[in-house]
Amino acid sequence: MSRTGTAVAVAAFVAASAAALYWGPGLLSGKQRSVPTDSCTVTQGEFSYSLTAEQVNNAALIAAVGSRQGFDAVGVTVALATALQESSLRNLDYGDRDSLGLFQQRPSQGWGSVEQVTDPYYSTEAFYTALLRVNGWEDLAVTDAAQAVQRSGFPLAYADHEDEARAWALAFTGQGGVVTCSVTGPAIATPHLFADRLAADFGAGVNTVDVVAQEQDTTTLGVRPGVDSPQARAALATWVIATASVTGVTWVENDASRVATDGSSASIPPTDRPQDYAGIRVAIATR
Repeated sequence: MSRTGTAVAVAAFVAASAAALYWGPGLLSGKQRSVPTDSCTVTQGEFSYSLTAEQVNNAALIAAVGSRQGFDAVGVTVALATALQESSLRNLDYGDRDSLGLFQQRPSQGWGSVEQVTDPYYSTEAFYTALLRVNGWEDLAVTDAAQAVQRSGFPLAYADHEDEARAWALAFTGQGGVVTCSVTGPAIATPHLFADRLAADFGAGVNTVDVVAQEQDTTTLGVRPGVDSPQARAALATWVIATASVTGVTWVENDASRVATDGSSASIPPTDRPQDYAGIRVAIATR
């Protein structure tokens, strides 16, 4: 089975607080404020694909939930190609007949209640669970694996998104590619917001988050994958920049590079790299 047990995520740094519970439902439902012109781009070799901040935030969630459930880039590719075709990676409250959510799942067909299929976590977990029930899905073409789950009237349409889905999947699983974003963060950003979103996507108790520096309007966090490796760090750094529009991250550093949310990237001189921290570093703009 083409799956991996490598986990990448949660924040032991802070438990959910009363404040976190206040903003949590909006964050987890995917209905938080986003700026339509904000965008992110993944580059794999000579090919690049761009999504809005809303779309890439949902793509990051889908990839993280897949990682939590043990899927590698193959399974994540199937899930992303499906969501690109079904909803353009948007958590829709409408669709054909009673189809709803990221994967346009139908309550009348046993996918769950309206509330459930419009919850991006529930709908994503439901998709992966259904994919696992497809015998030999790992050996199927992406469009065939997706169709075995979705039973769409357009069974070949998922193939239109295969290359793009694979590019994002490889980046989100730390297997290559570069993701850059030019995004505007939320009006209020805190380490709690980042830590709780990290936990929601990857599961509690997986990643460790530490405060490594504080300035007047910026907090720098260190984030360590539960199972550390260059691939795990790269996957986590990609997720961080892809979700910055809702967490307030302004840059992420991984090894010798820094990627900022203004779309820029830079190399970090050896003398400026942290020598005593095994993980990535994340800056939160606290306003």
